[in-house]
Amino acid sequence: MPTTVAEETQEGYLTGQLLVAMPAMRDPRFARSVIYICVHNADGAIGLVVNRLVGSIEFGDLIEQLDMKLGEADLVASPPVHFGGPVDTERGFVLHSADYQSEETLGIDAEFGLTATVDIVRTIASGSGPKNHLLALGYAGWGPGQLDGEIQENAWLNVAADNALVFDTDLDSKWDRALAKLGVDSALLSTEAGRA
Repeated sequence: MPTTVAEETQEGYLTGQLLVAMPAMRDPRFARSVIYICVHNADGAIGLVVNRLVGSIEFGDLIEQLDMKLGEADLVASPPVHFGGPVDTERGFVLHSADYQSEETLGIDAEFGLTATVDIVRTIASGSGPKNHLLALGYAGWGPGQLDGEIQENAWLNVAADNALVFDTDLDSKWDRALAKLGVDSALLSTEAGRA
């Protein structure tokens, strides 16, 4: 069985966790966002926003742009297209359950994988892809030490990922549910940034 990123990641890193934006998040692109961290190590971090849609593109448009030439009979699934983050927004990523594996799949942990190929999009469209999947354009990225610094400045909280928070389609409640998983009521959080 291949080694996963989480197994290779040293203690203290957040690979496989969710980041939850604090109310005082200064960057409007990440306000009330929940981000699944695919990789976090000494070189930086990469994650996908799991609670925001692109809005301007549908799955069918993506299939057309990729020139996949799928007939209507071949297109049995049409998942939403998420805003994965502000970096490389023309590039697609699929965060998925570990039941799907290809040579290009990055095994994150025992439950999650990340694949960025046209082949996985084709399998999802045909209904034979991974049981759970989230298709995103772009990603969130941090340089060495950058995410750690933002966490120390109280921009983010982290919480264990689970299938419902990552894959379900109730996007509007994911931020509140992620905070609730930590025992935090979002109504009680201050929108003021600072340190005690």
